[in-house]
Amino acid sequence: MGKRSSEIIGQQIIQSILEGKLGIHESMLSERDLSSQFDVGRPTIREALQRLERDGWITIHKGMPATVNDYWKQGNLMTIVNMLELEDEIPDDFVLHMLQLRISLTPAYIRDAAHHNRLKLIALFSSLDELKDEPNSFAIFDWNLQQDMAHLSPNPIYRLILNSFKNVYYKMALKYFADSSHRSISKQYYFVLLESILMGDIEKTEKITQSMMEKSLDLWKKKLNGGETYEE
Repeated sequence: MGKRSSEIIGQQIIQSILEGKLGIHESMLSERDLSSQFDVGRPTIREALQRLERDGWITIHKGMPATVNDYWKQGNLMTIVNMLELEDEIPDDFVLHMLQLRISLTPAYIRDAAHHNRLKLIALFSSLDELKDEPNSFAIFDWNLQQDMAHLSPNPIYRLILNSFKNVYYKMALKYFADSSHRSISKQYYFVLLESILMGDIEKTEKITQSMMEKSLDLWKKKLNGGETYEE
């Protein structure tokens, strides 16, 4: 299914903002002028602008042209998703930021899942032995595991946050798991994590997760700096 005209126009405006053709706090053209520029009806322009405002890119003013937001300060999760969807490849620095975020986020929802839905959590590892030593297999397994673990937490916000990054997460994981040592260390982590869940030691499960999230960040930093990868 093709993209709506309003979505395409929205992406073009985002690209103009990112490239500096539309400056922060700058007033945009009026709906009428945008309609002429993109050769579409005003309802289409209005729909595009409403989506851009929802995603943190602009602020709409009644009776006046919209203004461009300082998106790093006024944006939201969708602002980041929009940015990355326009990238052919996930920037290295963004992988770094996401790995930093996971240090706080992932141990929390895994702890909750282990506490409230331990048996269902164990079942998520049933395909672990079938995991192939290649980036795509690891990226898919890890995404499904994270999403399902977040779903087993009674706090629905974790799942909503992950859902926002669905397409981006897969691209990021492909890049991370392109390194064979990253795949090897992650597979060891999955087995150790499963063992702690089987034992019912929730505190240990949380600590193992925290340690692995920190290790993943360290691995990526070393890769960016051209250093040696972590060895067990």
